[in-house]
Amino acid sequence: MRVNEKVEDKITWYSPLEEPFQVAGLAWFAEEKKYRRMPVMPLGELPDAVEYSADHPAGGQIRFRSDSGSLSVKVKLTNRADMVHMPATGQCGIDCYVGDIGEMKYVETTKYNFSLTEYECALYQKWPDTMRTITLYLPLYQGVEEIWIGVDERASVSVPSDFVSNEKVVVYGTGITQGGFASRPGMSYTNILSRNIPLEFINLGFADGGKGEPEMVQIISSIQNQACLLLDYEANGVSREKFRTTLPGFIKIYRSMHPTSTILLVSRISFAQDEHDSALLTERKELKSFQQRLVHRLRDEGDQHIFFFDGSTLLGGDGDYFECTVDGMHPTDLGFMRMAKGLEQTLKTLLL
Repeated sequence: MRVNEKVEDKITWYSPLEEPFQVAGLAWFAEEKKYRRMPVMPLGELPDAVEYSADHPAGGQIRFRSDSGSLSVKVKLTNRADMVHMPATGQCGIDCYVGDIGEMKYVETTKYNFSLTEYECALYQKWPDTMRTITLYLPLYQGVEEIWIGVDERASVSVPSDFVSNEKVVVYGTGITQGGFASRPGMSYTNILSRNIPLEFINLGFADGGKGEPEMVQIISSIQNQACLLLDYEANGVSREKFRTTLPGFIKIYRSMHPTSTILLVSRISFAQDEHDSALLTERKELKSFQQRLVHRLRDEGDQHIFFFDGSTLLGGDGDYFECTVDGMHPTDLGFMRMAKGLEQTLKTLLL
């Protein structure tokens, strides 16, 4: 659908709600047309923290092909940028990449007055009018009400190349999983992985949420065609005792609905305080051991599609892992790059 053509700039504006645009990474978008990570009317009541973060479309991607020599976006946010530890570009911005999966190159991030809730920004201009695949990554920690995509008035827009299958990688976890505190949307670890693994990634990380509640696994299990469920919610597990209860129950419910999908348990990354707080370090080691034993037991009982990954190694084992965090806990872009690199080969081996 073409709207609001700016004659002076010779730009035609399109809504990604319409064909040929593909919105990936938002499991209920096809039915609801909302930039939202949980269904508007879920099967059960959502925890408050999940309900709040569900409107932040972390992992959402707008994919299409165009021969336009310029590309712009107009965005209407739910609220303005307001985070202390996270740049406005990561909280509220949009990243542009060009190229097919495995060959994607970063182009630009939207820049705007962070006191605003509506902005317009050019992502590139005066490029050759050759056909290219374009991926726009949506904001990580802010709601999006509307997006419009602007291309040259005579440019064509067409469908992007397909994923290798219709199977999805669902990642359930914490605010770190959601992308806190990347400097821009393309640098969350699930988005980095999506550029190198040709499957659709669904980011279900929730700041202050993601605690393994039974109602959450019911909703997550309703997503069809799951190649893999990556569980990364240990850091939000409330307590050792609570996590030891919720995790086996979560797996049991999920497995009853997805008997052969791969499950990858990832223990939490190392925090800077692990170096100084012996109780915190002991807890991390105990919960890592608990997850390892759980996987071994389930495999001994016949589940050959469940695996464990030691997340404490993801930021590096050289003693300076906390240098790639914002606050000793949430990764910087470097930390997310290390996480994605550490997980990539394991996921490729399990899924491709």
